[in-house]
Parts: sequence; C-alpha cells; structure tokens
Amino acid sequence: MKNSPDSAALDTAVEDVHRAGMPGLFAEVRDGDQVWRGAAGVADVATGRPVTADMRHRVGSITKPFTAAAVLQQVDGGLIDLDAPVGRYLPELVPGERGAAITVRMLLNHTSGLAEYLPYAYPSLKAFPDFANTGPQSLEDHRFTRFDPAELIAMGVAAPPVGVPGGPLGVYSNTNYLLLVQLLEQVTGTTAEQYITRNVIERAGLRDTGFPDGPYVDGPHAQLYEAWFGMIDPPRDYSVYDMSWVGPAASLISTVADLNRFLGRLLAGEIVSPSSLAQMRRTVRVVSQEGRTIDYGLGLHPMEGPGQGTFWGHGGTVWGGGALAMARADGRRQLAVAVNMQRWNRLDSAGKPQPHPIDGALANLYRVAMYG
Repeated sequence: MKNSPDSAALDTAVEDVHRAGMPGLFAEVRDGDQVWRGAAGVADVATGRPVTADMRHRVGSITKPFTAAAVLQQVDGGLIDLDAPVGRYLPELVPGERGAAITVRMLLNHTSGLAEYLPYAYPSLKAFPDFANTGPQSLEDHRFTRFDPAELIAMGVAAPPVGVPGGPLGVYSNTNYLLLVQLLEQVTGTTAEQYITRNVIERAGLRDTGFPDGPYVDGPHAQLYEAWFGMIDPPRDYSVYDMSWVGPAASLISTVADLNRFLGRLLAGEIVSPSSLAQMRRTVRVVSQEGRTIDYGLGLHPMEGPGQGTFWGHGGTVWGGGALAMARADGRRQLAVAVNMQRWNRLDSAGKPQPHPIDGALANLYRVAMYG
C-alpha cells in the first residue's frame, strides 16, 4: 500500500464522477502528513459557480458517530450503562416490555427492532422501501416544518417492529438515534447539540463543523439537488431545509477536512476511552436503508478491500446531499467525499434502482482514495 495519495489518479477519479452525471463533488484524502484535496463540477447548476474543496456541507448520518461518541463518553463516566434497558432511562418514550428488552447498545447498533419513523412523518414516502410507490411531494411540503422529536420517536415506536430486540439481523433506523439524543439530554442536563459541540466537536479541534440553527447552511456551500429516482426532473435544490426531521441523528454541517480530522482523532482514542472505542468496533449484521446487509458497530461501520486494511467510518444522505467519511483502522489513511445530488438512479420495471455510471465512478474514487 502506498504511503501517499496518488494526486493525478485522484484528480482523474473526481473528474470522472462529475462527467458521469454528478453536478459537483469535493474530497480530501490524507495519509499522515500527506494531504490531497480536489473538487469537480458546479455548486450551482443555474450559475455555474464551481465547487471548492473547503465548502461546508450537510453530512447526514455521518452525524451518528458524533452522537455515539457523546453517549459513550457518558458510559465512560458511569452515567449510562450500555447494556441497561432504555426503559430505565426513557420509560415514557419506550414503555412496557419493549422498554425493558431494548438496551442502549441495541439503539447504537440498530438491533432494537424499532422501525424507521420517516415513512410515517412523510406521507408520500409511506411505501418506503418500495420506491416505485413513493413520491417526492412530502419533501416539498415539509421544507420548513419544525418537527417535535418526541412525536417522531412515537411514530417509530408505534410502527410495526422490524425485528426482535437483540435479534441476529438489525435494521437501520433513525428512531434509534433520536432516542439516544433524548437519553444524552437527560443525563447531561443540556441539549444534545450543545453537549456534542463542547465535548466532541471542540475536543476534536473542528473549526467548521456544527449543527444548524435554522434551515440555511452558513458559509460557502453547494446547492443540494434531489432527483428521487428520476421523479424530480430536473433535480430540485433542497439546500434550504429545516433539519428537525432528523435532528442530531443526521443534521450536522461540516467540511471534508473536519470529517477526516474527527475520524482520525476518534480512532486515535482522543474522543472516547480505549474500551469504548473497542465497543464501537464490535459489529453486528444490519440491513441498511439501501437494503444491503452490512456490518455495523456503535455508530461506525467497516469497509474492507481485498487484501487491504479495514476502514471505519460512516456514510450520510440528506435531501439532495451525500457524504462518506472513512479512516483506516490505524488512523493514517483517511477519505472524506461530499456530493451534491442524491437518488440519481432511475427505477426499472420491477421498481429497483438501476445502475448508473455515477455508481461505478464513485466506487473507483473510493478505491483510489483508500487503497491507491
């Protein structure tokens, strides 16, 4: 494995993603003191304004490792027990037998059996994951809706379970992380945003990362174009959006440089204790929102290349935007990528997303970045 990023190959790989149909993307790859940053395409299709590698971006569920780290700090401090039932802490939100059976660990690794609330909060997504019978209208309807997290949690708790607590196959669900946010607020006596900012973001030395206090992204950023499997044509800009629909489960705004810095310091043991970091790397099998079965730990999941080292990190999507941040287990080689269009795959006659040239181009970028 090379010790420094291949700048020419990375420049080509980023351009290839843009040429495949992505309006704009930007990335940073680190290997020790060696740093490559690159960008291709436009931040705004109407004006042609280019993307740059230092832009701020909605990073979606890459927020989850930040939230998980905050919870594990409370585990380190003895205020939360990973294997205690969530009903001990939040009996009003997860009452009865399920509250007694679901543990904090199960929320962190998505084995609680609690359903995703999103199809219930967004009526046009009711058929999810049957994409052909969904529609994008609710995305527009809820652009400025201020959701109550307790109401979103109630939707997920009331929905038919997607598994038994602690079962052999988990199902990814934002309901789990909204519950963790409530747990964090109960034990710290402050908002999750304030706690995570002080004890995770600032501890990691991140200068351009934070939670939104309104529907806008502060600072230089790209527009975010949502295609919803070809049902929005041309794709619509959703960069202005109230993020209370996910809160501290997926609302963070960051930069590719800050994402790499955070993962590097997390894996170096600078954010949580070594024992908690080891817990974060204990994986179970989980069905992702894309329907793939992946290994998932406590807010982290691994990726491996044939004969290569393991990378740990997370991906994230919001309406129109996506990101991926991964770091090799030793923390040395790191990758963070941000893209400004989502759900570009059209559906086939069976309602399944069809392969798109963007998919292959992104896979090649990840390969070059992590193993090139």
